[in-house]
Amino acid sequence: MEASIQLSYKTVKEAEAIAQAVSPDNFEVPKGLNVKTTVHRSTVSTRITCRTRLGTFISTIDDLLSAVSVAEKSISAFKRR
Repeated sequence: MEASIQLSYKTVKEAEAIAQAVSPDNFEVPKGLNVKTTVHRSTVSTRITCRTRLGTFISTIDDLLSAVSVAEKSISAFKRR
């Protein structure tokens, strides 16, 4: 199973901050799972490849999107200061 998720932001700086916050380099992934996040201009792209169970695949996508949401809220709160 594979998924490709692209998220666009207003600035390159925001995209880089989001990518760094959700980078799979920050945690280990189970065997059979590959998560790669890259930034191109103001777009964050994440490719997920899962060779194990569907539940693992869905949980990984859910975890990624939850982490993105937290990072976006943090950036938004910082901007309001």
